[in-house]
Amino acid sequence: MKQKDLPEKDSVIIYSGGLDSTTLLYEERERIALALTFDYGSNHAEREMGCARWHCERLGVEHLVIGVDFMKRYFGSSLTAGAEAIPTGEYGEENMKSTVVPFRNGIMLSIACGMAESRGLKRVLIANHGGDHAIYPDCRPGFVEAMDAAMREGTYEGVRLVAPYTKLSKSEIVKRGTALGVDYGRTYSCYKGGEKHCGKCGTCEERKGAFKEAGVEDPTEYEL
Repeated sequence: MKQKDLPEKDSVIIYSGGLDSTTLLYEERERIALALTFDYGSNHAEREMGCARWHCERLGVEHLVIGVDFMKRYFGSSLTAGAEAIPTGEYGEENMKSTVVPFRNGIMLSIACGMAESRGLKRVLIANHGGDHAIYPDCRPGFVEAMDAAMREGTYEGVRLVAPYTKLSKSEIVKRGTALGVDYGRTYSCYKGGEKHCGKCGTCEERKGAFKEAGVEDPTEYEL
Protein backbone atom coordinates (compact mmCIF):
# COMPACT_ATOMS: atom_id res chain seq x y z
CA MET A 1 0.00 0.00 0.00
CA LYS A 2 1.36 3.42 -0.96
CA GLN A 3 1.76 6.08 1.71
CA LYS A 4 -0.97 8.23 0.16
CA ASP A 5 -3.41 5.31 0.43
CA LEU A 6 -2.97 4.84 4.18
CA PRO A 7 -6.05 5.67 6.31
CA GLU A 8 -6.06 9.04 8.01
CA LYS A 9 -5.27 9.01 11.74
CA ASP A 10 -8.31 11.03 12.68
CA SER A 11 -9.66 9.47 15.87
CA VAL A 12 -9.44 9.51 19.66
CA ILE A 13 -10.63 6.43 21.55
CA ILE A 14 -11.85 6.27 25.13
CA TYR A 15 -9.89 3.23 26.18
CA SER A 16 -10.20 1.45 29.52
CA GLY A 17 -8.22 -1.71 28.80
CA GLY A 18 -11.36 -3.82 29.11
CA LEU A 19 -12.67 -6.36 26.63
CA ASP A 20 -14.96 -4.07 24.63
CA SER A 21 -12.70 -1.05 24.21
CA THR A 22 -9.70 -3.27 23.42
CA THR A 23 -11.68 -4.86 20.59
CA LEU A 24 -12.54 -1.42 19.26
CA LEU A 25 -8.90 -0.34 19.56
CA TYR A 26 -7.88 -3.20 17.28
CA GLU A 27 -10.79 -2.74 14.91
CA GLU A 28 -10.05 0.96 14.39
CA ARG A 29 -6.28 0.90 14.93
CA GLU A 30 -5.45 2.30 11.50
CA ARG A 31 -7.42 5.47 12.25
CA ILE A 32 -6.66 5.95 15.97
CA ALA A 33 -4.19 8.73 16.74
CA LEU A 34 -4.69 8.78 20.51
CA ALA A 35 -6.06 6.51 23.24
CA LEU A 36 -7.34 8.15 26.43
CA THR A 37 -7.69 6.24 29.70
CA PHE A 38 -9.54 8.03 32.49
CA ASP A 39 -8.51 7.31 36.08
CA TYR A 40 -11.49 8.13 38.28
CA GLY A 41 -10.39 5.96 41.19
CA SER A 42 -12.28 2.78 40.37
CA ASN A 43 -11.48 -0.43 42.22
CA HIS A 44 -10.06 -1.98 39.06
CA ALA A 45 -8.23 1.07 37.65
CA GLU A 46 -4.67 -0.24 38.04
CA ARG A 47 -5.50 -3.60 36.44
CA GLU A 48 -7.26 -2.00 33.49
CA MET A 49 -4.60 0.66 32.95
CA GLY A 50 -1.88 -1.99 32.84
CA CYS A 51 -3.78 -3.78 30.07
CA ALA A 52 -4.36 -0.51 28.22
CA ARG A 53 -0.66 0.35 28.27
CA TRP A 54 0.27 -3.12 26.98
CA HIS A 55 -2.06 -3.02 23.97
CA CYS A 56 -1.19 0.57 23.04
CA GLU A 57 2.51 -0.23 23.13
CA ARG A 58 1.89 -3.32 21.02
CA LEU A 59 0.01 -1.31 18.38
CA GLY A 60 2.15 1.83 18.58
CA VAL A 61 -0.78 4.02 19.64
CA GLU A 62 -0.13 7.09 21.77
CA HIS A 63 -1.69 6.55 25.19
CA LEU A 64 -2.54 9.16 27.81
CA VAL A 65 -3.98 8.63 31.30
CA ILE A 66 -6.13 11.53 32.49
CA GLY A 67 -6.91 11.84 36.18
CA VAL A 68 -10.52 12.68 37.05
CA ASP A 69 -10.41 11.74 40.73
CA PHE A 70 -13.13 14.28 41.60
CA MET A 71 -15.58 11.62 40.45
CA LYS A 72 -14.52 9.33 43.29
CA ARG A 73 -14.55 12.17 45.81
CA TYR A 74 -17.93 13.62 44.92
CA PHE A 75 -19.96 10.96 43.06
CA GLY A 76 -21.40 7.98 44.91
CA SER A 77 -20.77 4.54 43.35
CA SER A 78 -19.78 1.07 44.55
CA LEU A 79 -17.31 1.08 41.65
CA THR A 80 -15.10 3.47 43.63
CA ALA A 81 -15.96 2.31 47.15
CA GLY A 82 -13.80 -0.81 47.47
CA ALA A 83 -14.09 -4.45 46.40
CA GLU A 84 -16.47 -5.37 49.21
CA ALA A 85 -19.07 -2.89 47.89
CA ILE A 86 -19.37 -4.62 44.50
CA PRO A 87 -22.46 -6.85 44.22
CA THR A 88 -22.14 -10.46 43.14
CA GLY A 89 -24.50 -12.29 40.80
CA GLU A 90 -25.88 -11.69 37.34
CA TYR A 91 -25.29 -8.63 35.19
CA GLY A 92 -28.72 -7.03 35.52
CA GLU A 93 -30.24 -3.66 36.33
CA GLU A 94 -31.18 -4.11 39.99
CA ASN A 95 -28.01 -6.00 40.87
CA MET A 96 -25.59 -3.66 39.09
CA LYS A 97 -27.27 -0.29 39.60
CA SER A 98 -24.94 0.58 42.49
CA THR A 99 -21.98 0.50 40.08
CA VAL A 100 -23.24 3.47 38.08
CA VAL A 101 -20.84 6.44 38.20
CA PRO A 102 -23.18 9.37 37.44
CA PHE A 103 -22.71 10.73 33.91
CA ARG A 104 -19.28 9.09 33.64
CA ASN A 105 -19.38 8.70 29.87
CA GLY A 106 -20.67 12.24 29.42
CA ILE A 107 -17.68 13.62 31.34
CA MET A 108 -15.13 11.44 29.56
CA LEU A 109 -16.61 12.18 26.14
CA SER A 110 -16.53 15.92 26.80
CA ILE A 111 -12.83 15.76 27.64
CA ALA A 112 -12.11 13.49 24.66
CA CYS A 113 -14.00 15.86 22.37
CA GLY A 114 -11.91 18.79 23.58
CA MET A 115 -8.75 16.75 23.07
CA ALA A 116 -9.85 15.80 19.56
CA GLU A 117 -10.53 19.37 18.53
CA SER A 118 -7.26 20.60 20.06
CA ARG A 119 -5.37 18.09 17.91
CA GLY A 120 -7.38 18.54 14.75
CA LEU A 121 -8.98 15.08 14.97
CA LYS A 122 -12.47 14.35 13.67
CA ARG A 123 -13.85 11.39 15.65
CA VAL A 124 -14.21 10.18 19.23
CA LEU A 125 -14.72 6.42 19.65
CA ILE A 126 -16.47 4.69 22.55
CA ALA A 127 -17.19 0.98 23.05
CA ASN A 128 -20.54 0.92 24.88
CA HIS A 129 -22.59 -2.13 23.92
CA GLY A 130 -26.16 -3.44 23.95
CA GLY A 131 -25.86 -5.24 27.27
CA ASP A 132 -25.20 -1.94 29.06
CA HIS A 133 -28.49 -0.27 28.13
CA ALA A 134 -30.61 -1.50 31.03
CA ILE A 135 -28.02 -0.50 33.63
CA TYR A 136 -26.15 2.58 32.43
CA PRO A 137 -28.13 5.56 31.06
CA ASP A 138 -25.00 7.02 29.46
CA CYS A 139 -24.57 3.93 27.27
CA ARG A 140 -28.00 3.99 25.62
CA PRO A 141 -28.68 4.89 21.97
CA GLY A 142 -30.49 8.10 22.91
CA PHE A 143 -27.52 9.31 24.91
CA VAL A 144 -25.09 8.46 22.09
CA GLU A 145 -27.21 10.37 19.58
CA ALA A 146 -27.52 13.39 21.87
CA MET A 147 -23.79 13.50 22.65
CA ASP A 148 -22.93 13.17 18.97
CA ALA A 149 -25.16 16.15 18.23
CA ALA A 150 -23.68 18.18 21.11
CA MET A 151 -20.10 17.45 20.05
CA ARG A 152 -20.85 18.26 16.42
CA GLU A 153 -22.56 21.54 17.29
CA GLY A 154 -20.04 22.50 19.97
CA THR A 155 -16.87 22.24 17.88
CA TYR A 156 -15.64 24.27 14.91
CA GLU A 157 -14.75 21.17 12.92
CA GLY A 158 -17.84 19.17 13.86
CA VAL A 159 -16.22 16.38 15.87
CA ARG A 160 -18.36 13.22 15.69
CA LEU A 161 -19.03 10.51 18.25
CA VAL A 162 -18.66 6.98 16.87
CA ALA A 163 -20.13 4.13 18.94
CA PRO A 164 -20.28 1.08 16.63
CA TYR A 165 -21.10 -1.47 19.35
CA THR A 166 -24.19 0.29 20.71
CA LYS A 167 -26.54 -2.41 19.41
CA LEU A 168 -24.14 -5.38 19.65
CA SER A 169 -24.03 -8.02 22.38
CA LYS A 170 -20.80 -8.74 24.24
CA SER A 171 -20.58 -12.16 22.58
CA GLU A 172 -20.69 -10.48 19.16
CA ILE A 173 -17.83 -8.23 20.26
CA VAL A 174 -15.83 -11.28 21.37
CA LYS A 175 -16.32 -12.85 17.94
CA ARG A 176 -15.07 -9.67 16.25
CA GLY A 177 -12.02 -9.43 18.48
CA THR A 178 -11.15 -13.08 18.08
CA ALA A 179 -11.13 -12.61 14.30
CA LEU A 180 -8.77 -9.65 14.79
CA GLY A 181 -6.38 -11.65 16.98
CA VAL A 182 -7.06 -9.76 20.21
CA ASP A 183 -5.34 -11.32 23.23
CA TYR A 184 -8.24 -11.24 25.69
CA GLY A 185 -5.99 -12.65 28.39
CA ARG A 186 -4.55 -9.13 28.45
CA THR A 187 -7.88 -7.43 29.18
CA TYR A 188 -9.57 -6.87 32.52
CA SER A 189 -13.25 -6.66 33.50
CA CYS A 190 -13.69 -7.50 37.19
CA TYR A 191 -15.15 -4.63 39.23
CA LYS A 192 -13.53 -5.88 42.43
CA GLY A 193 -10.04 -5.18 41.09
CA GLY A 194 -8.16 -8.23 42.38
CA GLU A 195 -5.08 -9.83 40.83
CA LYS A 196 -7.39 -12.37 39.21
CA HIS A 197 -10.99 -11.89 38.10
CA CYS A 198 -13.21 -12.81 41.04
CA GLY A 199 -15.51 -14.89 38.85
CA LYS A 200 -18.67 -13.98 40.75
CA CYS A 201 -19.40 -10.26 40.29
CA GLY A 202 -21.78 -9.14 37.55
CA THR A 203 -19.06 -8.15 35.10
CA CYS A 204 -17.27 -11.48 35.55
CA GLU A 205 -20.54 -13.32 34.98
CA GLU A 206 -21.14 -11.25 31.85
CA ARG A 207 -17.60 -11.93 30.61
CA LYS A 208 -17.94 -15.69 31.13
CA GLY A 209 -21.27 -15.70 29.34
CA ALA A 210 -19.93 -13.74 26.37
CA PHE A 211 -17.13 -16.23 25.66
CA LYS A 212 -19.48 -19.18 26.13
CA GLU A 213 -22.12 -17.73 23.82
CA ALA A 214 -19.48 -16.80 21.22
CA GLY A 215 -18.07 -20.34 21.29
CA VAL A 216 -14.61 -18.97 22.05
CA GLU A 217 -12.23 -20.32 24.69
CA ASP A 218 -12.08 -17.96 27.67
CA PRO A 219 -8.43 -17.16 28.55
CA THR A 220 -9.37 -15.33 31.76
CA GLU A 221 -7.98 -16.44 35.13
CA TYR A 222 -10.82 -16.51 37.67
CA GLU A 223 -10.62 -17.05 41.41
CA LEU A 224 -13.86 -19.07 41.15
